[in-house]
Amino acid sequence: MSLPFRTFVRNFSTSGLKKNAIKNVTIIGGGLMGAGIAQVAASTGHSVVMVDQNTDILNKSKANIEKSLQRVVKKKYAEDPKAGEAFLSQVLGNLALETDAATSVKKADLVIEAIVENLKIKQELFKNLDMAAPASTIFASNTSSIPIKEIAVATERADRFGGLHYFNPVPMMKLLEVIRIPQTSDETFDKLLAFGKAMGKVTVNCKDTPGFIVNRLLVPYMMEAVRMVERGEATPKDVDTAMKLGAGYPMGPFELTDYVGLDTCKFIIDGWHEKYPDHPLFAPSPLLNKYVAEGKLGNKVGEGFYKSKK
Repeated sequence: MSLPFRTFVRNFSTSGLKKNAIKNVTIIGGGLMGAGIAQVAASTGHSVVMVDQNTDILNKSKANIEKSLQRVVKKKYAEDPKAGEAFLSQVLGNLALETDAATSVKKADLVIEAIVENLKIKQELFKNLDMAAPASTIFASNTSSIPIKEIAVATERADRFGGLHYFNPVPMMKLLEVIRIPQTSDETFDKLLAFGKAMGKVTVNCKDTPGFIVNRLLVPYMMEAVRMVERGEATPKDVDTAMKLGAGYPMGPFELTDYVGLDTCKFIIDGWHEKYPDHPLFAPSPLLNKYVAEGKLGNKVGEGFYKSKK
C-alpha cells in the first residue's frame, strides 16, 4: 500500500556495484509491484530475473516497464536522444524473464517475493525455493501485512531472511521499509539495507510488527475515518476536505482507501483482528465489509466511497 505523493524521477546510475554487494536479483511475481521492483533494480545496474507463471504475464509486465522507462528517457534525456536510447537498452538488457522459479534462483544473491498476500502460498513458494537456491542466497518478502517470521518458518535460512516493503509506484516512491526478524543476521540485514540504498531508496529499519511503520499508522487512521462515517459524525467528503486542508495531507482517508482498494484494506484489518482480537484499532468495520460485499472496491472498479473513472 502507498500514497501517490509528489512523484520524482531519478537519473539511475548503471556504474559498477560495490564489491560483495547484491548483484543478481530474482523477483518472484510480475504484477504491479514485482514489475516496479524489477524496473528500478535493473535501472541501478543489477542483473534481474523476473518470474511469473506464464510468458503472457511476463511479456505484458516487460512492455509496461519499457513504457515507464520511455517516460524517464523523455524527461531526463530530452536533449540527448542517443544517451536516452543507450540508457533504455542497457536497463532492458539487465532484465530477463523466466517461468521456472527454481531455475531462476540458481545464481541469485537475493530473491524478492512479490506475489499474492496469502501466507500458505508464500510459505510453499519459499519452501521450494529454499531447496533450489544456493546457501548464500538471501530471501525477502515484499508483504505489507503478513509477519515475516511466519513466512520465513517455511525455510531453513531464517538468518538469511528479511522483508523489503516497497511502495507503489515503486519507480517513484523513495521509501523502502527493511524488516528484520530476531533470527536475521547482522550481515543479512546490512546487505538488505545496502541493496535498498543502491536502488536509490531511503531505507528505514523496521521490526516485524503488524504493518511495520507506514501501514501500522496508516490503516488504523483510515479505519477510524470509516468509523466516523458509521457513527454519523461526518461525511466522507467532509473528512477528506478536513484532512487535506487542516492537516496538509495530499489525499483524504476516503480518497486514499479508494486508491488502495477497499478489499485490500479489509484484508489487512481482518488479518490483524484475527491475531489481535482485543485491539480496538484492529476492529472490523461493518460499513467497509458492506461495500466490499457489494463489489465497491475503489478506483480499480470505478466505485468505492466515491464514484470514479476506472
